Amino acid sequence: MYLTRKHVSRRTVLRGMGATVALPFLEAMVPARTVLANTAAAGKTRLACIETVHGAAGSTVIGLQKNLWSPAEAGRTFDLSPSSMSPLEPFRDYLTIVSNTDVRNADAFESKEVGGDHFRSSAVFLTQAHPKQTEGSDIKVGTSLDQIYAQRFGQDTPIPSMQLCIENVDQAGGCAYGYACVYTDTISWASPTEPLPMVRDPRAAFDQLFGVGSTPAQRAANRRTDRSILDWVTGEVARITKTLGPDDRRRLDQYLTDIREIERRIQRVESYNASGEPRDLPGAPMGVPDSFSEHVKLMYDLQAIAFAADITRVFSFKLGRDGSARVYPESGAALPFHPASHHGENEARVLQFAQINKYHVSLVPYFLEKLKNIQEGDANLLEKTLVVYGSPMGNSNTHNHKRCPLFFAGHANGMLKGNLHVKAPDGTPMANAMLSVMHGLGVTDMASFGDSTGTLDLNAVPTTVV
Repeated sequence: MYLTRKHVSRRTVLRGMGATVALPFLEAMVPARTVLANTAAAGKTRLACIETVHGAAGSTVIGLQKNLWSPAEAGRTFDLSPSSMSPLEPFRDYLTIVSNTDVRNADAFESKEVGGDHFRSSAVFLTQAHPKQTEGSDIKVGTSLDQIYAQRFGQDTPIPSMQLCIENVDQAGGCAYGYACVYTDTISWASPTEPLPMVRDPRAAFDQLFGVGSTPAQRAANRRTDRSILDWVTGEVARITKTLGPDDRRRLDQYLTDIREIERRIQRVESYNASGEPRDLPGAPMGVPDSFSEHVKLMYDLQAIAFAADITRVFSFKLGRDGSARVYPESGAALPFHPASHHGENEARVLQFAQINKYHVSLVPYFLEKLKNIQEGDANLLEKTLVVYGSPMGNSNTHNHKRCPLFFAGHANGMLKGNLHVKAPDGTPMANAMLSVMHGLGVTDMASFGDSTGTLDLNAVPTTVV
């Protein structure tokens, strides 16, 4: 370690005209040989909550028989090979699967709510609360898990939280079955009546992360010059590099290289979309790639780089929209997403839907690998991150909310041990697992969450009965 009394603040930023670039964790940020050294290097837990809609093929009768989602065996020796989660095998030491939990608050409570599952489910995922049926402005559901954490532990970062999405989520007014579109549009709620907008365009997210403190006009002017934001902070980079040791210089150089590569990829997408060539997504913003995997990976890259620089510790990420007719050619499934989810319990079609589930999960290791390759003090960021991935729906063919998909990835600063499949007792609310997570993240004064009936031990290995 490069020992120096020239302590660099964790909140040091490189400023230029219309650009603000936060720094990653550097050894120079640790006050060498002082009582603050361990504290400075510790790093608070990052939280990334990812929603996939329409449940999973593994929640069907056929899927349960074939273990298309949940492994057959609980404990540490589970087999992922039949499952749509099989792409996570390289990260099983960081993986905690929670199966057999229900999201009852996404069910219809009254006859007038029947049929509205697609239009209320997303609002339930991170709130575990039942949305008020309304097409007006009197919306109400609950405060979401990500926002509870952000309000408690994200106020000392430049951006307390960010909300990202892949599909169009800017519909206004009422959607269907008496529900306001906002229930479908977002998974993040700052309060029961305050939904937070989600950002679809990687360019908009990039500008938000690296243009903090500048105006929209300045950011637009920067883009028109066709220069990198790093060009605006060259002098600042040179100045701070002189004060760093060799390891920190390499770390800073890699971080800036990653930023530039993300920026180049966004610029390539914008250039193609402005070329007049036909688009698969003609109505999408200029910075949105037509390719689902390219779009998702860009969003994962932005989350990883933001976590590295502690710009924010909280992301929510909505992978799709209920009722979506998007086709995923890379999955090998020919049917559009929503029709594929209504498989009629036909085995061939259930298996095709499982292919789509697997394709979505297959992009998560890209994110996990990014986090694992980022060092912060004495551990990598995957050790210090909690990734929540799940759906508020179970069997999409019948719109039920039983046996809903849910897994956690990352060790969350020791909160989770990983390499574990926790099978909950029948009838267990998903809210129990989320309440346990909130306690583990430090919100220890929360007595209940949504329809929770207690907590769920996310590190308990089931005992073998002889």
